[in-house]
Amino acid sequence: MINRSSDELLSDLIESTREVTSLAQSSKIETEMFNEFSLLVENFVPIFNDLRENIKFMHHPPIQKAVESLEKDFRRAKAMIVNPSSRTLVKQIEDTVQDLGRSLGLVLFASLELSAEFKDKVGVLYKDLMNARFDRSSAPSPSYHSEFLSEIEVEDEIEREIITLSDDDVVLQVRHGNDEELYLALLALKELTEGKKVENDWIVNEGVIPILSSRLSSSKPENRLIIIRLLRSLALDNSENKKKMAEVGILTTLVKSLIRDEEESREAVGLLLDLSELPAVHRRIGRIQGCIVMLVALLNGDDSVASRNAGKLLNSLSSNTQNALHMAEAGYFMPLVQYLKEGSDMSKILMATALSRMELTDQSRASLGKDGAIEPLVRMFNTGKLEAKLSALNALQNLSSLAENVQRLISSGILASILQLLFSVTSVLMTLREPASAILTRIAESESILINQDVAQQMFSLLNLSSPVIQSHLLQALNSIASHANASKVRRKMKENGAMQLLLPFLMETNIKIRSNALNLLYTLSKDSPKDLTEHLGETHINIIIDIIQSSASESEKATAVGILGNFPISDKKATEILKRANFLSLIVSILTSSSSTSKPKTGLLAESIAGVLIRFTNPLDKKLQLYSAEQGVIPLLVKLLSSESPVAKCRAATSLAQLSQNSLNLRKARTSRWLCVPSTEAFCDVHDGYCFVKSTFCLVKAGAIPPMIQILEGKDREVDEAVLSALTTLLLDEIWESGCNFIVKLSGVQAIVKVLESGNLKAQEKALWILERIFRIEEHRVKYGESAQVVLIDLAQHGDSTLKPTIAKLLAQLELLQFQSSYF
Repeated sequence: MINRSSDELLSDLIESTREVTSLAQSSKIETEMFNEFSLLVENFVPIFNDLRENIKFMHHPPIQKAVESLEKDFRRAKAMIVNPSSRTLVKQIEDTVQDLGRSLGLVLFASLELSAEFKDKVGVLYKDLMNARFDRSSAPSPSYHSEFLSEIEVEDEIEREIITLSDDDVVLQVRHGNDEELYLALLALKELTEGKKVENDWIVNEGVIPILSSRLSSSKPENRLIIIRLLRSLALDNSENKKKMAEVGILTTLVKSLIRDEEESREAVGLLLDLSELPAVHRRIGRIQGCIVMLVALLNGDDSVASRNAGKLLNSLSSNTQNALHMAEAGYFMPLVQYLKEGSDMSKILMATALSRMELTDQSRASLGKDGAIEPLVRMFNTGKLEAKLSALNALQNLSSLAENVQRLISSGILASILQLLFSVTSVLMTLREPASAILTRIAESESILINQDVAQQMFSLLNLSSPVIQSHLLQALNSIASHANASKVRRKMKENGAMQLLLPFLMETNIKIRSNALNLLYTLSKDSPKDLTEHLGETHINIIIDIIQSSASESEKATAVGILGNFPISDKKATEILKRANFLSLIVSILTSSSSTSKPKTGLLAESIAGVLIRFTNPLDKKLQLYSAEQGVIPLLVKLLSSESPVAKCRAATSLAQLSQNSLNLRKARTSRWLCVPSTEAFCDVHDGYCFVKSTFCLVKAGAIPPMIQILEGKDREVDEAVLSALTTLLLDEIWESGCNFIVKLSGVQAIVKVLESGNLKAQEKALWILERIFRIEEHRVKYGESAQVVLIDLAQHGDSTLKPTIAKLLAQLELLQFQSSYF
């Protein structure tokens, strides 16, 4: 079992469940009982399947232990079916079902962070198991009263039976009676003890407490509740009686009662709290399997009485450090935090070390932060000896992945101490530098780090003095700092102090993490100052970056590397020539084509970066470069990018297509062109009134780019509107505006353009109005679409930007709603 993964354990359990179900259904004896048993058992399968789907929660020790307990129960169930005892079969089946229910209860209480749907499913099965009763006959048991008796009659009958019981009969029936006899005897015993009709000596001499303890584990729920209440009553202010209840057996049974119904769990935790005053009980309770998990569950439960008593008992048990650790594993961290604050040096180290190794959820990290774990750990790091420093740093590293805790770390003033440690050359402190640099990486994600303007330069000076792991963390932290929205001054200082030159050697690193982090930082620094790339990156470094794009297995690294090359100024012709010589365009077209196995291209950073760099290769001032790009297959790729899920990729693709389309009119082949041997009707373009080809005239119509552009305008990505409308305006130049308008109208583009007027930004609205003004010059379109556009136009005139009013006035006049010289505008 030790060597199995959680998935294997659950697979084995599913197999065991099916095997037990099959054996029960094929049993030749007591078939009706075994069929009922099998129906209950097969309900475990969907629960185990749910746990497999949420496998990460299986790493939580309480759930792991609870599931392992179920595995043992299924082995016993199998043995019971294979070798049944005909004389005690009913009890055997009921005991087996109860065991399965108790173990399932452990799963329920350990599953605090699983979905409510899962817990409901487990809860329903748990109740079914705990309430299941089996009988050989379908007739009601003669020991139970008829359902037609009134409640008063039943109570009177019970009262009569209690009165007829002598003291000796009471003890005898508590010891040996069946469920009904036990119930009556317990009520009689309650009368004797609470009415002070017997002395405590009688209770001791008759062995009442051991008898009650022995009956507790095998009794029905209503009898268990009475027994626990009797035991609480007998324990009240009587230390001798308490001592008799200190045996491991009764304590274990009481712990099992913690996961039963509300009343029983409330009484059980109350009794355990009473008994915990005894040192022997205090030592034993925490060691009972599942006890602390169940107490934590009660602490977080809805029953205020049980919650209060569970809290008191947990607080009492937390005087033992191992118990405090078990509580933390169950999600109750206050005792652990208390040890960090006030414990001995050794207990602080123990807690911090355990905390560093725990598989924490964000909810747990948040709880630890709120409970005050950060401050004492920082104090340990600042003032403790080496072992304390190391355990504290590792614990802080585990907690620092939550943003709330990062703010607490910054408030604690740990940053200065971490930097001081990273600069230290003392060999004994070297082991601390890696967790310190990891924490620094997390702190750098917060914009608060910008308060210290010199921190970035200090980190740069550490780069060449550090191990690979620390270098990777420092580069990641520097990139986080440089990426903050308000970090423009910091970025400028970095570059002024030679940051870009310092990063270039890292591009040749064999350590992929270091290389990727260096690329990320180089990309961030080059975004707002492209000319720095021209200064620092020559042909050698450009070729190194191209090699990374070609060889890297990481899509994000490829995207960053392409993004760096895309940040070179478009005016840098030298860089363009270097890229052409290296067949860079062919490479990126190949990458994006191969990653686009479906009709939609790859989404994300890689598509965005490639779309960005293609703007350079579609520069409208360089027709030769545009022709080169078209021959490389760029245009169909750009059209595909219009259907990307990334708004950035769509915007950049539309920009490139607009740049290409600016030259289409001049490149078209006239109707009578002598260069066309056999003019093709398919090649003729109604918009450009000539022969168009994708690769030679860059025609958006022939490339099929207009339908996806109109679809973008109809969608929700408003940040793409301006680029798309810029592309559409290239179809409405003075020589071809009428045919361009007809084509856009034909593709239902008017409604999409009107939609931009309603919710687009100012520049997009300006372009949309310009296009509509041209479309509405044509009477047919004015008649068909004018009425639907006028409502939006009037609203925009009243509430839109004042710079739009002259164009709106012109449009409304076109629609004969306003005179051209209206004083309204």
